[in-house]
Amino acid sequence: MDKNTLIPIGKMAKANNVSIATLRLYDEMGLIKPSFIDPQTNYRYYDVNQTSRLDLIRYMRDMGMSIKDISLLLEKEDIDLIEEKLVERSIQIRSEIKALKSTQDAVDRTIKSIERYRKSPLPGTLSLEFIERRRILYIQSPIDFYRYGIEKYEECIRNLRLKLVGMNIPQVLSYSLGTSVKKDDFMEGKLVADKIFIFGDKRLSEYSDDTLLLESGMYACVYLDNYDNEKKEAERLLKFALDNGYEIAGDYICEEMTELNFLQKRQRNMFLRLQVPVIFSK
Repeated sequence: MDKNTLIPIGKMAKANNVSIATLRLYDEMGLIKPSFIDPQTNYRYYDVNQTSRLDLIRYMRDMGMSIKDISLLLEKEDIDLIEEKLVERSIQIRSEIKALKSTQDAVDRTIKSIERYRKSPLPGTLSLEFIERRRILYIQSPIDFYRYGIEKYEECIRNLRLKLVGMNIPQVLSYSLGTSVKKDDFMEGKLVADKIFIFGDKRLSEYSDDTLLLESGMYACVYLDNYDNEKKEAERLLKFALDNGYEIAGDYICEEMTELNFLQKRQRNMFLRLQVPVIFSK
């Protein structure tokens, strides 16, 4: 051992931008042990040439590998095992990126929802709006919750979220909710729950085949802030469309624009946009 190449643990840590505690942990884990320990002071010294091994450990840590895996790789010195672990890590990173993108999309949608809420018409306002294309991931509603109360609606939401969990869809995507009623039922003035779904982008189709694309177009709309008023406002919406000579072109949709549960503790507090696609007679 050339004592001229030895440096104390403090200088080793500072030179490599790690903490003394980290070097002690790596020693305990057997990742990188001091070249010399003073028997009188118990002070640790490292050989300057050990820097390359420390670089390798830090490189693997920067790639997100666990200390346990790094210890195994350094112990085995098996190039095939190293490649296997790196492939595993690459797959994990892709999954993490996918989840982060989903979270970012959810955050952006929430920001837009709050902005739309602040600038939306007053509850009860009827309007004609162009709505961009949207993709939904749905289940058939197991209960016609319109025959009951909001408790049954909550039960349907739980069923939808259980399906999303089974498909490994991030929970954060399950808060942009919507429900639909078939066109024929709506035209007859009946609200019979058909589908319950989440809104999303094209990535939803990566999780399930149970997605539908809602084409862009003109929609007759009405806004409300009370779930209990939906039936009455849906009747007004149908009358508004028919009185203006609009042709109903698809299913009726109830969209949660945003949830304002921080304003209401006991019951789901929603700002809703009821809508139905329409076309115009030439």
